Amino acid sequence: MRQIAWLVLGVVLAALVGAVGLSTLSARQLMQTQLQTKNADNAQALALALSQQQGDAELIKLLISAQYDTGAYEFVRWRDAQGQLRFERTGAVRPGQAPGWFRGLVGIDAAPGVAQLSNGWNAIGAVELKSHASYAYDTLWLASRRLLAWLLGVGIVAALVAWAGLRRIRRPLDAAVAQAEGVLAGSYGQVVEPRVPELQRLTRAMNAMVQRVRELFEAQAGQLLVLREQVHHDALTGVSTRRHFLAELDAALQRDDGPVIAGLVLVRLRDLAGLNARLGRGAVDDVLLTIVTALQAYPESVPGCRVGRLNGGDFALWLPAQGVAAETAHALADALRASLPAFGPGVQVALGAIELPRERPGSVWLGEADAALARAEHLSESRGGFVVEVVADPGVGREQGEGLWRAQLQEAVALERGRLVEFPVRDRGGRVLHLESPLELQLEGGFVPAAGWLPLALRARMTAAVDLFAVGLALKAIAADGRARCINVAPASLADAGFLPQLRELLGQWPQAARSLLLDLAEAAATDHFERLLELGRQLRPLGVKLGLEHAGAGLAQVERLYQAGLDYVKLDASVLLGVAGEAGRAAFVRGMVIMLRSLALKVYGEGVVDEMDAQALWDCELDGITGPWVTASGGL
Repeated sequence: MRQIAWLVLGVVLAALVGAVGLSTLSARQLMQTQLQTKNADNAQALALALSQQQGDAELIKLLISAQYDTGAYEFVRWRDAQGQLRFERTGAVRPGQAPGWFRGLVGIDAAPGVAQLSNGWNAIGAVELKSHASYAYDTLWLASRRLLAWLLGVGIVAALVAWAGLRRIRRPLDAAVAQAEGVLAGSYGQVVEPRVPELQRLTRAMNAMVQRVRELFEAQAGQLLVLREQVHHDALTGVSTRRHFLAELDAALQRDDGPVIAGLVLVRLRDLAGLNARLGRGAVDDVLLTIVTALQAYPESVPGCRVGRLNGGDFALWLPAQGVAAETAHALADALRASLPAFGPGVQVALGAIELPRERPGSVWLGEADAALARAEHLSESRGGFVVEVVADPGVGREQGEGLWRAQLQEAVALERGRLVEFPVRDRGGRVLHLESPLELQLEGGFVPAAGWLPLALRARMTAAVDLFAVGLALKAIAADGRARCINVAPASLADAGFLPQLRELLGQWPQAARSLLLDLAEAAATDHFERLLELGRQLRPLGVKLGLEHAGAGLAQVERLYQAGLDYVKLDASVLLGVAGEAGRAAFVRGMVIMLRSLALKVYGEGVVDEMDAQALWDCELDGITGPWVTASGGL
């Protein structure tokens, strides 16, 4: 495009200079010829008049002076027959309007007019005269300026027309370049085919390639969904298997974006072996499906719930909410009490529910839930029918009003009472790729991790302010030591209209540090707020900020336009990775996820790695980096 623009400019300038030059030279030649003809004609007329004076020198001089005074002559001379100067009238050169450089450039040199004088048949000499050229210069100067102005106007119009034409061509060309750069960055978008034939063929080929990549992504996503169903879900009921449910439970307990206190409900179909003998396997399968149907009503209404089949007749329901475990268990009991008697007498269940702080390890959760279920089953044997046993950890919970902890959050942000806790993300060689930097806020005298303050910030709709505070701390830390850091951004912050402008302003204050900043958003940002995620990427990518998804699992395969998101990386959730070393199907699923994400030019990291065997299995799956307790403790080597 630059070459075409210079070519058009050169052609216009060449035409302008050539037209003005040729026109000026042609006019100069015409002026010179006319001036030379005038000199010759005037000399002949003067000679005729002088020849009639019968050689009277005084009369001849008088007529020469009169001719000089009435015309614009540079000189008028009379020479005798021997060539001697007898009389001459001359004067200073008239300056005129044309500048000196123009006179020198287009010099007009007209030959003087010469005519013979005679007295009868006797030659008495010759008369020689030359007209002033200043009038010719003035006329030529004026004509040249008018021509230059006219051609300059034509040239400007031509340049504007050419610029408009180039702009019309450049628009689809820029779209094609942007599409190609998007493919390189992992964003696969379609563009409208232009009318320019050459660009039309290029755009059609690019769109075809993008469509092929899209179809490949959709095919891989479909295969991953099938593989996920085979590996993570029970074949009969469709809920998570025991191994996968426990991995999901461990991952949920490690996350920062859950409630301080959560619940777990266990459901057991009593006397499974006896029911198989009395009712038959098919009828018992129907009973199990009825229990699962009742359990699956909760994940559909409460975000984050998980349902799993622990063994033949045992099921589990994870409830990431406070104060709902007992209510949920009793509601389940009522629903099953109404539906299970239809299968015959003796079909009974026992339910155990617990509610604990999330910092308790997973073994404590399962142990307490098993104990509650065992007590419920014992009571069921003595009482008969359906029994629900609920255990709540005494003394847990935050007994304070919403206004109080809202004020505490505001004070912590305003006074910058917070710190970043750093955990490394390492590659296979042990090199630190970046630092995971979750925020701890100082509330009530101590530093509280995100698991403690994030639920409060979500309820108070203060996640945007806290996330901006965390980003500011990360930028200052990057500017101090130059190490890349990753900050978690709550999806709820994207819904705040002031978050993105304030974030851009903050990043603009630290342009160099911003290039080493990574922002993590939960997988829900892609599934529930895709358009906002797109806008975030469009505005932050020019600043050098890298954008990715954390806690990612099989839900990525359900994001219809993930190939357009323009992400830089994805962090696979611990629930997908835990136990990958001991289960070939889980490893195949992870490898399929890596292949799918790599096709979109994304880096793939793993979260929550707890032992060396899993780490080695993940390196075999060709992840770009891992993080977790084992990586922090051992250095990941």
